[in-house]
Amino acid sequence: MMSRIQSTVLRPFHRPTTRLALGFLALGALAACGGGRDPSTLTAPRNHLLGVDRGAEGGADELRGGVNAYLWRGAIDTLSFMPLASADAVGGVILTDWYQPSASQNERFKIAAYVLDRRLRSDALRVSVFRQVLQDGQWEDTPVSATTTSDITTRILTRARQLRAENGERDN
Repeated sequence: MMSRIQSTVLRPFHRPTTRLALGFLALGALAACGGGRDPSTLTAPRNHLLGVDRGAEGGADELRGGVNAYLWRGAIDTLSFMPLASADAVGGVILTDWYQPSASQNERFKIAAYVLDRRLRSDALRVSVFRQVLQDGQWEDTPVSATTTSDITTRILTRARQLRAENGERDN
């Protein structure tokens, strides 16, 4: 038997329209949980580098992630002599793995390049160069020459401007 308070509180839920509305609400919540995704696509690898990089063709200067396509391609081209650890075209981040020049067996370099803007400008690119020297069988972090970072940045910007010129766009 229900008390007077329980019947007063539960009475609105016994109305047919209320029950119908609650049923649709529960059905909508249940459908939202499913998401309608094919489980086989959840594990499929996605190569953003190849899929997004094509956006630079035909005069487009912006990738889907909001970074400049010419700066992105210029950075990839310039750093292609080093092994790439990761490249995220949407986020504009390129990380290389350690590279050991053939002329020097006691030092190695790693580069992180960030494309920060949609415009082809020098402040839309940030490059960090890391250097290690082999001492007593251990790799020790050492500072890089100030000109190394600026030289790589200049080469990336030059390549990006060259790509834009080849694509028929004017240079700002």
